[in-house]
Amino acid sequence: MNHTRFLTAVSAARQPSPIRAMTDLLMRSPPSVISLAGGAPNPDTFPFKSASITLNNGTAIEIGETLMKKALQYSATPGVPELVSWLKELQKKLHNPPTLTYSPDKGQMAMCVTTGSQEGLSKVFDMLVSPGDNVLIDAPTYSGTLAAVKPLGCNLIGVPTDQHGIIPQALKEILSRWRPEDVALPEKKAPKILYTIPNGGNPTGASLTTERKTEIYKIAQEYDFLIVEDDPYYFLQFSKPWAPSFLSMDIDGRVIRADSMSKILSSGLRIGYLTGPKPLIDRVVLHMQASTLHTSAFTQIMILQLLQQWGVEGFLKHVDSVIQFYRTQRDAMIASADKWLTGLAEWHSPTAGMFLWMKIHGVPDTHQLIMLKAISKEVLLVPGSAFNIDSSEPSSYVRASFSLSTPEQIDQGLERLASLIIAERK
Repeated sequence: MNHTRFLTAVSAARQPSPIRAMTDLLMRSPPSVISLAGGAPNPDTFPFKSASITLNNGTAIEIGETLMKKALQYSATPGVPELVSWLKELQKKLHNPPTLTYSPDKGQMAMCVTTGSQEGLSKVFDMLVSPGDNVLIDAPTYSGTLAAVKPLGCNLIGVPTDQHGIIPQALKEILSRWRPEDVALPEKKAPKILYTIPNGGNPTGASLTTERKTEIYKIAQEYDFLIVEDDPYYFLQFSKPWAPSFLSMDIDGRVIRADSMSKILSSGLRIGYLTGPKPLIDRVVLHMQASTLHTSAFTQIMILQLLQQWGVEGFLKHVDSVIQFYRTQRDAMIASADKWLTGLAEWHSPTAGMFLWMKIHGVPDTHQLIMLKAISKEVLLVPGSAFNIDSSEPSSYVRASFSLSTPEQIDQGLERLASLIIAERK
């Protein structure tokens, strides 16, 4: 497929940094090469010598003096090569993308490490979205995505969702204002991308079924748009087998997938990774060359040492323990909601993620209830309007997170919410 047509003028104009290219070349060179080219500082002048990080099981990750110098130095823009290789093997095992064997120009699978998935997504939007473009997006959706996309001057088209994510028939109805042949006519402004959170969506907790994903992918083929698969809760799916990803279905090279280590290893280390067709991932890398240069090499090395120690099976064993924790938290919140909010609100039990999305009965807009009154009852939630494309539109929903509070705190918090709703409806 023609990936070039999706690029903004700014992204298409980006050129490789010769200095960054030199850094990549130096990293692949044998020790005998004498480099007088780079402008990297001498690591012997850095005050850090080594590090030892103790894991929960009592074992340690050791970063000795030689490895520390590598961790503190400039690195390749797509990521520390060994970490990128490890993550590629993980993607092969979990998703087995059809594009693995494609040629680069046909959309061969490529990857880059980003400073959290948020940086990757922001750069993807900068690469694909021009002023006046029509962009398809989950409705409601993650407020961080709205913050990244709105300033680009596009027209956000919310696609209705339910507890199983995007409703394919609703997507078809939206697209019916265009004909598939309009795709080739820029003046028709047919949507070029669909953004979705397929598992444990933020804020709704919704997860797309395999059947819906298959149908949505076929619609993407018909109208030739890209799918931006933002999947930070992929590793927080409570039941197995996990649903196949859009990446695993991608025979055209039309899926850009954003993954994150934030929910399972550390949010503060800021490690995410993008997977997608090489012509597009290369454009993201060019943007990184002109902005962040690369994600922190120290955090990449730290996580690489952990992953190499664990291996893929050890990593997935850790993931299972994280899932068990969040499943227990989810169950505690559902039990408390049943106890305190029956008749006051309605909800669906999420099958992934860390959020419960509740519609409050008799309260057409929860903004004042949450932002002005809830604090006096010492309970904090997020009003549904925060996730609307137009935040001024009223919403009868609230988002409750079960990630940090204890089951006892969850129970007390929902009891306080119930008393607020009752008072509001009097």
